[in-house]
Amino acid sequence: MQGAVFNGAGRPWTIETLPDPEPQVGEVVIKVCRCGICGTDLHMTSGSDWDFPAGTVLGHEYAGEVIAIGSGVEGIKTGDRITALPAAGCGHCDACRAGQVLLCRSMQGYIGGFAEYLRAPAVSAVELPQSLSFADGALIEPLAVGLHGVALASIKPGARVLVLGGGSVGLGAIYWARRLGAGRIVAASRSRRRAEMAGTLGADAFVQFGDNEVGEAQEALGGAPDVVLECIGEVGMLGKAVEHIRSDGTIISLGFCTKPDPVIPGVATFKQVRMIFSMAYTLAEFEQVARALDAGHVEARAMISETISLEALPSMIEQLRQGTNQTKVHVTAN
Repeated sequence: MQGAVFNGAGRPWTIETLPDPEPQVGEVVIKVCRCGICGTDLHMTSGSDWDFPAGTVLGHEYAGEVIAIGSGVEGIKTGDRITALPAAGCGHCDACRAGQVLLCRSMQGYIGGFAEYLRAPAVSAVELPQSLSFADGALIEPLAVGLHGVALASIKPGARVLVLGGGSVGLGAIYWARRLGAGRIVAASRSRRRAEMAGTLGADAFVQFGDNEVGEAQEALGGAPDVVLECIGEVGMLGKAVEHIRSDGTIISLGFCTKPDPVIPGVATFKQVRMIFSMAYTLAEFEQVARALDAGHVEARAMISETISLEALPSMIEQLRQGTNQTKVHVTAN
């Protein structure tokens, strides 16, 4: 099969001929029909201490068709259209029993969607409703990230919500804040380029970062936010969230910053801030996303800005590193 290989930071990705995967016990093999490019695919190949090893085939926002089934798999047949959590746990620990597979100490990752075929864990698979395309299926993973974070916020009906960031994680957070009871929702970012899209997904207003952003956000919300969802993941954003949040409010970190991000505890203490760090999603949340899309809540499709071939992926990775107007780029290998 053909796959896109990360060769180390600063070196071009290459399209190579790789062995076709064989399903192991409890696994299926899918023909990858769509796979989204995630911000972590850029960040964790950039030369930081968090980089994937050279030689890795990345891609975890995938959907495809089952073409082979390993032993011990039940309830899945060849031809099924699925997506899957890109991980499987032991199934027995506290984390697994709580549905938090990615917190399992024995967690096994299943990335590799930037290729023609992929091994996926049957226990983590979600069948796509007939109303959904493979493009919809590849949106389930990033939308589940937003759902998990918004769910952790325990938004009360009518709550004022501020979302920092206009990328796919921020847009997904807006999508779910609207559906889980938020009153007014404001998106805030450095650029206005995704202001219209934020409105499409449910934001009531958009504020650009600047000297008066706190006042502008409060005016648009009708008061200081009850919940701030930080979806950028860069140094300074947690401090910005503390600056915006009301007293006794809740901050959810969805941005996945991998560098020290200073927060002044005294400032947060005077507001009695709750700060929660959100880790991925659960299988139940994958299923909830699929049901929402199947019910016709398909605004998130607007995030898909371009679909490219596998051969175009190395060039697109470099373009995204330099900064573009793309929101969610999908790769199709088949």
